[in-house]
Amino acid sequence: MREYLLTLCITAAVTYLLTGPVRKFAIVAGAMPEIRARDVHREPTPRLGGIAMFFGLCAGLLVADHLPNLNDVFERSNEPRALLSGAALIWLIGVLDDKFEIDALIKLGGQMIAAGVMVLQGLTILWIPVPGYGMVLLDQGQGTLLTVALVVITINAVNFVDGLDGLAAGMVCIAATAFFLYAYRIWYGYGIEAAAPATLFAAILMGMCLGFLPHNLHPARIFMGDSGSMLIGLVLAAGAISATGQIDGDALSLNFGGTRDATHAMLPVFIPLLMPLTIIAIPFADLVLAIVRRTWNGKSPFAADRGHLHHRLLEIGHSHSRAVLIMYFWSALIGFGTVAYSVHSASMWILLVIVALSAVGLVLLMLPRFRPHIPRWAESFVPPRYRRRKGAVTDTAADGTDVTDAASEDSPPVASGVNGATAVGTRSHFEDRHKAESSS
Repeated sequence: MREYLLTLCITAAVTYLLTGPVRKFAIVAGAMPEIRARDVHREPTPRLGGIAMFFGLCAGLLVADHLPNLNDVFERSNEPRALLSGAALIWLIGVLDDKFEIDALIKLGGQMIAAGVMVLQGLTILWIPVPGYGMVLLDQGQGTLLTVALVVITINAVNFVDGLDGLAAGMVCIAATAFFLYAYRIWYGYGIEAAAPATLFAAILMGMCLGFLPHNLHPARIFMGDSGSMLIGLVLAAGAISATGQIDGDALSLNFGGTRDATHAMLPVFIPLLMPLTIIAIPFADLVLAIVRRTWNGKSPFAADRGHLHHRLLEIGHSHSRAVLIMYFWSALIGFGTVAYSVHSASMWILLVIVALSAVGLVLLMLPRFRPHIPRWAESFVPPRYRRRKGAVTDTAADGTDVTDAASEDSPPVASGVNGATAVGTRSHFEDRHKAESSS
């Protein structure tokens, strides 16, 4: 565990220290696109944050290669080299897109090539668990197609959710943490060495996100861009492929008493890792909804719009920070809930806790619908959105109560500064979605 933590810290430190110089480089290189109709930030903000994240990945792999225990991962498996090759390719495509805005189909082709490069070097799905039957061995063609599909789906799911400050990095960090706990349990708890690469990938991914987040939290000073979002999506997919398709079912059966029992015991996490529906459930749901919405409206699935889940949270009335925290909450609930259920699937308490937290999440979603009248003496104890703004026009109603002008009360201050800060207002300050879609 100590070597994993050291690798995580080195990755986070390198990413954090390089992000500042990369931001200056992005400004000089002109990687600051103009504000688009679907954007929620109000000032041009530099991209190319993925450059720092990629060098953090390289530093993490380099340090792990020189540690006594983690060095075995590089000697016994070619998966770290496969990850680095695919990551370098997808990172270069992302850098070009951040600077020159390349076509979406070209990016899709690059994602498939990056996945193919990893497959050629051995990072591929060899078998999948099937409930009631056990492990099913895949031939080369089936394994390649499933691996490429998983990589492309995960990359685009993360890319689609990258719409608010700190959202993608935070959600992937939460997913990587849950994934690390799962993979470490398989590796250390059951002594299955095949799970070591997945554990290492998760630790490095956590470091990449944690190192970048301080620069990317609202108001963001730099965006990761496609060079970062596609990179962390590929690393997350690589860990899922390694943990799901490389672990020998016979090794699991020795710990669970049989192949069928092993499959049933690990099913709550195995199937989600094959098709990332729980570990990255929120980004994946956003991806599916976006494709359905755009296709239904007669547009290309790659046509950008302002109908993503985080946009809808802003339109409901949530602030920028609260919308991000709500997305964090649901990601953590689904990710850690799945891991907890895989450990104690027979415990009813796990299910009850998940249901209770889901109810709390629903209440948080509906908070903007409730705007109670707060006495002036109690305003210091409530969030700022419930306080009367200074300079607001107040009138006296028939019953003697103060009525504050709604326009001045709801109008948020506009954030500005030299750091490329971003800010959003309440629902009334957003363009109509249909108008924004038509202009994008």
